[in-house]
Amino acid sequence: MVRPRTPAGRAREANDRLGQLFPGTSAELCALDHGDAFQLLVATILSAQCTDERVNRTTPALFARFPDAASLAAAPVEEVEALIRPTGFFRAKTRSLLGMATAVQDRFGGEVPTGMADLVTLPGVGRKTANVLRSVAFDRPGLPVDTHVQRLSLRLGLTTETDPVKVEHVLSAMVPAGERGKFSLRMILHGRATCRARSPRCEDCVLADFCPSASLGGGAAPTGRARRGRAVATG
Repeated sequence: MVRPRTPAGRAREANDRLGQLFPGTSAELCALDHGDAFQLLVATILSAQCTDERVNRTTPALFARFPDAASLAAAPVEEVEALIRPTGFFRAKTRSLLGMATAVQDRFGGEVPTGMADLVTLPGVGRKTANVLRSVAFDRPGLPVDTHVQRLSLRLGLTTETDPVKVEHVLSAMVPAGERGKFSLRMILHGRATCRARSPRCEDCVLADFCPSASLGGGAAPTGRARRGRAVATG
């Protein structure tokens, strides 16, 4: 097999191989439980500095009490804080949630907007969170960049940028628009399971035969498979 020699070539090959390892749509690969775009937005805000598993244990009670923008916008601060306390930073997150819900209700008629320019005006919503919404909830182009995506992009030699927004733009130019969300989620899954921050498992990596970091580190061609699963990018 011819090994890709350019960053764009490595991105395309990584996208193809990870697509075989982690098949599915962006919605199927997303690890945050939700019933609609608004609930995904809430869950993504809560996932900052918190595991997806803990968020999924917290949101059922929150969504049962406040399922939409109108109800959450009118929610008592103390009650929301108590419900989301397990996710950490609950006071700051409550301010973001109530501000976001109020903005969605007052400015967008209770419907989460689909455009990046509108999404990033909502309290608690940056480009990463907006890209999660666009790719998962609306099936639109969006490439969330979290620490996993950033780490793998550097190791694979896709970019030398470290600013998440710059990484997003570089990767977006390499990956077809319809694949961007899935590519990000699959990079996250691969980062969690195999290309870990500490002690990456190059011997089990499906990308090791063309990864510059695996070569420099003495990594061998892949001999195993990473586990399947779901993931989400937050922030």
